[in-house]
Amino acid sequence: MAIKGTSVDLNSDMGEGFGAYRMGDDPAILKIVTSANIACGFHGGDPEIMASTFTQAKALGVTPGAHPGYPDLWGFGRRDMVFSPEEIERLIAYQVGAALGVSTYAGHPIKYVKTHGALGHQTYHSVEVATAVCRAVKAVDPSLILLSIANGQQDKIAREMGIPSKAEIYADRGYDEAGFLISRKLPGALLKDADQAAQRILRMLEMGGVETASGKYLTTPIDSICVHSDTPGAIDMASRVRARLEDAGVTVKAFA
Repeated sequence: MAIKGTSVDLNSDMGEGFGAYRMGDDPAILKIVTSANIACGFHGGDPEIMASTFTQAKALGVTPGAHPGYPDLWGFGRRDMVFSPEEIERLIAYQVGAALGVSTYAGHPIKYVKTHGALGHQTYHSVEVATAVCRAVKAVDPSLILLSIANGQQDKIAREMGIPSKAEIYADRGYDEAGFLISRKLPGALLKDADQAAQRILRMLEMGGVETASGKYLTTPIDSICVHSDTPGAIDMASRVRARLEDAGVTVKAFA
């Protein structure tokens, strides 16, 4: 399909430092992206960092979202943890509530929720985890959009529950043959060449699907593209992706 005249969001995870520690160059990447997934304090972030990041996003016209994860500062939220569905609901409600409060305080209320790390990965595979996240978000604020990994359980369940959901693909991550992210422990998990990543994004938009490692395409809507802010070369990756999109006639704008 032709992509000229279409629109897509460009998002990044940020506000993921803690106290005196910082992750990524948030001020730089905020100048490139259209949506900001802001950590809520469990895998990263704290009230000061949250307030500052929401304020910076407001100044630049970047749409803010909550980025809740597992309570795992030590492992940056990337380790699998075992909680009951009810516990996950409360973990999400707690963090989204914090993001709602701090973002409103900063004058830039959140518009969506995107889960982080291991929790986000589990929403792709697990009906129970995905349902728990959907139930929590709907209970806290049913107007919030869920930003969901393309073709995952959360996207499907959110739509069934009447929750607005947008499908996300990754610019800097490889996909396996089932259409899920390749484990960071395996070769091909991280794409480091900005030009190659940007070209792959254009192919996925043209084909209307996720491109697997073998070159196969798995059909999905593509509403948002994520570029991680904490990987080497993240700023160059994000700027190259945006430039290539705009050169191809794609409008880069927030989905919310």
